[in-house]
Amino acid sequence: MSGRLYTYFRSSAAYRVRIALALKGMEWTPQAIHLRRGEQAGPDFRKINPLGLVPVWEDGDLRLAQSLAIVEYLDEIRPAPPLLPGDARQRAAIRAFAQTIACDIHPLNNLRVLGRLRSAFGAGDEAVAAWIRGWIEPGLTALEAMLGSDHAGRFCYGDRPTLADICLVPQLYNARRYGVDLAPYPILTRIDAHCRAEPAFLAAAPERQPDLE
Repeated sequence: MSGRLYTYFRSSAAYRVRIALALKGMEWTPQAIHLRRGEQAGPDFRKINPLGLVPVWEDGDLRLAQSLAIVEYLDEIRPAPPLLPGDARQRAAIRAFAQTIACDIHPLNNLRVLGRLRSAFGAGDEAVAAWIRGWIEPGLTALEAMLGSDHAGRFCYGDRPTLADICLVPQLYNARRYGVDLAPYPILTRIDAHCRAEPAFLAAAPERQPDLE
């Protein structure tokens, strides 16, 4: 089974899906949408995703947006290795961690929001960077606490990567881009370092993508 992923090398949401595809060992074709050039706002892409966002996954007659929905879809059609393992309580904990990133941290720092800060409020580069850090830092503090000070696993939940790790690694990539001090988050950075040494995470990394600039 193979599909097409509309992606951008630096999109953290698309990065999540690339990690999931690599973990599942699935073949896929990249279709780069250049966010900085505004290709996502063009009429051709709006027909694919009316909201004008990546990623979008196409598989036969299926066209699916929203990174977490795509990842859970992939997990259902290709159950091994499971990205939401364990019982109902563990799966809920994994989803809560992932949604803290995908729903509470990331949306406040996407290109649409940053563009609005510049166009409507006259924010310059320093103000925009401060805005980004101002949302990432408390979010990472919460994530660190969610795992607990005695966390000893190689990954966020257990000894295999889950949806939580799929969301964590792109978020820390963004944090580094904007100069967030990661020293206060030893658990998150330890897990991130372990993940980024894994072949699937390496293959999905922005610097490994064909549309890298």
